[in-house]
Amino acid sequence: MELSHPDSPNSDNSADNGSPRRASSSTAATGVTVASSPSSSSSPSPSPSRYESQKRRDWNTFGQYLRNHRPPLSLSQCSGAHVLEFLRYLDQFGKTKVHSQMCPFFGHPNPPAPCPCPLRQAWGSLDALIGRLRAAYEENGGTPETNPFGARAVRLYLREVREHQARARGISYEKKKRKKPQHDQPPPPPPAAAC
Repeated sequence: MELSHPDSPNSDNSADNGSPRRASSSTAATGVTVASSPSSSSSPSPSPSRYESQKRRDWNTFGQYLRNHRPPLSLSQCSGAHVLEFLRYLDQFGKTKVHSQMCPFFGHPNPPAPCPCPLRQAWGSLDALIGRLRAAYEENGGTPETNPFGARAVRLYLREVREHQARARGISYEKKKRKKPQHDQPPPPPPAAAC
């Protein structure tokens, strides 16, 4: 299954979004030109945010994954199980070292030497990806009740990945408690005035 990595800077997962680059190449091949609408030439729309661009790339990558699936799947056939397959597939593009329990560096956040443990997608990356795909699904006509990205199995998988990576890498994902202001201490001295 040939898919480009969704976070790769060289990936162009926007094959079906009608990008101008694609339109111009098809124009050259067919010799047919299509007039642009007057509103698009008179007032340029603001460029999408980084989040919106990433969400579109992720959505296109997931669509490509479904098309390349054996057998190919439509979005309406997609379930939480297919989302889990997709997340496991993405692990091959991961950049986070996750130590096995047999590794001498298991639980060490900064191992002193290299080891043969596999690289995986970091939990935070997967969590953010699922959030973007969940939003994109609903923006593309899906309902919250049928959203495969919000399936219980997906939430449990993400929790397991987080806990396993925390143990393997010796990194705590616990929420940090806010420090309460201490009223006992005197305020810091004002900064010295520049002469």
